[in-house]
Amino acid sequence: MTTARFADYLVQDVRTHGMPLRLSFPPYPVVGMTDEILRQYIEGENPVTGIPLMQEIIDGLTKPFTEEEKKLSYQTVEHPRIVPGDTEDNLRELFQRNAWTDGLPIILPTEERVQAMLKGTSHAPDEVVGEMAVTDSVPGQSYTVEKVAVNAVMAGAKPEHLPTILAIASTQQPAFPSSTTSFGRMVVVNGPVRNELGMNSGVGALSPMNLANSVIGRAWTLMTINFGSLRVGETFVPSQGNNINYNNMCIPENEERSVWEPFHVQKGFKADESVVSVFSGWSVINSMGAINERPPQEETVIILKAFCALFSYATLLLDPLVAKNLKEMQGFETKRDYSRWLSENVKIPAGQYWGSDITYSFILPMAQDGIEPYKTWMELPSDELITPYHIPENIEMVVVGGETNAFWKTTDFRYVTSASVDAWR
Repeated sequence: MTTARFADYLVQDVRTHGMPLRLSFPPYPVVGMTDEILRQYIEGENPVTGIPLMQEIIDGLTKPFTEEEKKLSYQTVEHPRIVPGDTEDNLRELFQRNAWTDGLPIILPTEERVQAMLKGTSHAPDEVVGEMAVTDSVPGQSYTVEKVAVNAVMAGAKPEHLPTILAIASTQQPAFPSSTTSFGRMVVVNGPVRNELGMNSGVGALSPMNLANSVIGRAWTLMTINFGSLRVGETFVPSQGNNINYNNMCIPENEERSVWEPFHVQKGFKADESVVSVFSGWSVINSMGAINERPPQEETVIILKAFCALFSYATLLLDPLVAKNLKEMQGFETKRDYSRWLSENVKIPAGQYWGSDITYSFILPMAQDGIEPYKTWMELPSDELITPYHIPENIEMVVVGGETNAFWKTTDFRYVTSASVDAWR
């Protein structure tokens, strides 16, 4: 049972996967609606079928399958390994028409180009790297080293970029998981591979000026499209989408200018290991502490209060000068020292925290199950202050950018996982 907004998608999904599920659809939307309107939804008709909703639910739970429902069988979509030869323009049009690209021009993955790309790794072309899906409603599609190489060619990558792209692929994380909200993703590269590939971790690191930053991030987008069963409006249903998805904020950490230990070392890797780490979230806020003439920690507190602290995650992308200020002038010896300080000092009224429909949808059940601190927060007066970022480890930091001014970015991205580049050389 879900809202009528997803009727076409779910009906098609049932047919595609041969799952004889009975579906019922109340009107859309439900978020932000009054109790009176929601009760009218329940007592009224299913807007898709025209049948009274509660009776339809009862029938769906109690009546046996019809002969038509029993005929459903699983359907897979097979993609050819080789497409018929044609002119370059026609083949580009074929890739676009079949939604195998991100809408931008690609490098055609000829057999010769894919073979050249495969020289970037010692792994066999038919070795399975993992499987991926943009939504839990479809099974993950498995993919091999060769298939990753195909997408690397399409993105404009070179053979030396392939191990890093394979490492991202091995996380099995899509660059944009499907939701009605519009997710973004970020990939951070650490270790010697940053300099081997000439990645830009300094001035303009987040801008589209560097080959390695751009093509590695774009390859992740293309892999998600081609491995993740992504079909816009069917398996991929974000309201507006997210322009971060074009190259997924692919950046190396500026380890040379950082006053703190690198991100991958925090996660248990050795300093001389090359590692990719992936993050998931929604949005980014630029911060200008130097202009506002406030200490960076006070500026960060203001920004974190503005974010929806639903799951208490945030990632700070700190200019090296900001990190230097925080350590040498503000006394934060490590990233974790700063995380703990922020955890204790970002405070909002309990009423503000519970004033969101999203909070009620995701957090209220946890509070009702007695999970702390949500249970206690639920019982507090609305003006009582709480610390929404109550888990310091959920506030991550990456030092990136050039030492030009005390600027930084605050995101609501959460760390997901890491993978070794060296394992895919």
